[in-house]
Order: sequence, then structure tokens, then C-alpha cells
Amino acid sequence: MSWSDPILLPGTANPAFAASLAGELGIPIAERVVQRFPDGELGIELREAVSRRPVVVVQPTSPPVADNLLELLGLLDAARRAGAERVIAVVPYFGYARGDSRHGRREPILARVVADAIQAAGASHLITVDLHSPVVEGFLTIPSNDVDPVPVVCAALAPVAEDVVVVSPDLGRARTATRIGATLDRPVAVLHKRRLSGGDVEVQRVSGEVDGRSCLIVDDMISTGSTVVEAMRALEAAGARPAFVVAATHGVFTGGARAALTDARIREIVVTDTIAPDPGAWPPTRVVTIVPAVAAVVRETLGG
Repeated sequence: MSWSDPILLPGTANPAFAASLAGELGIPIAERVVQRFPDGELGIELREAVSRRPVVVVQPTSPPVADNLLELLGLLDAARRAGAERVIAVVPYFGYARGDSRHGRREPILARVVADAIQAAGASHLITVDLHSPVVEGFLTIPSNDVDPVPVVCAALAPVAEDVVVVSPDLGRARTATRIGATLDRPVAVLHKRRLSGGDVEVQRVSGEVDGRSCLIVDDMISTGSTVVEAMRALEAAGARPAFVVAATHGVFTGGARAALTDARIREIVVTDTIAPDPGAWPPTRVVTIVPAVAAVVRETLGG
């Protein structure tokens, strides 16, 4: 092995994803120690030389977001200070992507803060999956790639997509829903919603024909499940059959999501493995891997 051979440096947020990515790329995993001291401070030590080697750091900023974000920054800084030739940050789930703008004069733009921190910590390239807002890429001065989940999601949904309407839960997801509908050859409907708070939404109307049809609700993430619950309520009121499939790229599943989504009307929930699956996830959840798609982008970035 030459000193230019790449090595993968995994965080602790999703070790299975990191191991799978290393296997897909055919590169070794760096030995490291990540520990948290009694007062909550983080300690990181690389146990392997990375000098003059490309380093692929893998760490989603999933819950607990602050802890995992700080660990990502620590891993990036450790690799940079250890003399890595370049540091590629693979952040399958980019937390704070929803904070891409201000709604008042006294609010931060946290997506910009996080983007700046990742660059300052030493990342020379950022790879994400299905950013909540593409505006985030505009906050970066380093190269970036956002992996498209649509081919993976459509392949997973093809067996259950007969006689369904693909539903976007809001206008922001309408373009992706349209692409999924075109791939699966299914009609598309769009919900017009208003966000009342971080965990509550209200659907004001349904655009599209759903009467007597089953629905496939697609989104970039499932957090508390409130959007899905409100979408099902609005769709049933519009005449949809109470048999729903829900698909999202990121299965965040925080708060009361399990209680909210343990619902007889939901036939299945499909998410990708950008976030480590909950080992106690309820039976309708199916996790599909997006690792090969991410690996293709990393391989291109490495020049292989």
C-alpha cells in the first residue's frame, strides 16, 4: 500500500453505514478512539497514521445532533492535523439543513454556521444525501455533492407502487414526488401545509385526485411523524383509502414518532440507512441501503 491510498475514518453515529461504505470502496478503516468524559467533553485519538493519505470521514449529524456534530468536527480536525492529504466529509444526514434562512431579524442561519464549521475543521469536500434545502450547498466554498436518493427509493417502492398516488406532503417536496411518480408511472398529488411549530403542521388543501386510491407519501425525513399523521388525515378527508405507504430518505424518528406512526392505516414505512436504524423499530419499517450510491460519488471524488 502506498501513502496515497485512502483510508476511512468512522464516527460513532452510524458505524454500520461506515463499515459498509468501506467495504463497497475496498478501503481500510482507520483505528481510532472516541470517548466522552464524565463532564460530557469529547476525546478523539487516531491510532493509525493518515499522513499524506486521503481520509474519508463518515459521520451523520443525527440525534443527539450536538454530540454527533461536535464529533464530526473533531474527526475532521484530527485528520487535518495528522497531515491527511485531503479530508472528504461524508455526512449522510446533514442536521440543521432546515435552518437555511431567517424568519425574523433576530434568528441565526444555523445551516450556514454548520457549513462554516465543517470547512473550518478541515473538510476539503462534503458529500451529503438528500439535503433538506439545496441552499446549503451555496454556503460552502469547498466542492460538494448531494447524493440523489430517488433511484434507490423507487427501486424499493416498485413492488408496492401498483394503484397508488404519489403524494408530496408540501410544495417543497413536489419536484421529488413528481420524479418518483414519473419513474413509477403513477399520478402525483401535492398537499399544501402550514407549519405551526417545530412539531406541528396543518394541511390546508389537497391538489390532485386521491378519491378511492391508496397513497404513497414521500418526504426527505420523518422526525416526529406529525407531517405523516396530518397528511393521512387530509388525504382520508379527500376520499383516499386508509392504506398508506410512507417513504423517506432519513428516518430520524424523534419524540413521539413511534406512537404517532403505530397506526393500522400505515402498511409500510420505507427509509434509507443514512441514520442508524432504531433496533427497536416497529415492524412496518423497512430500511434500504443507499451506500452503493454514496460509494459511487466518493469513488469519483477520490479519482478512482
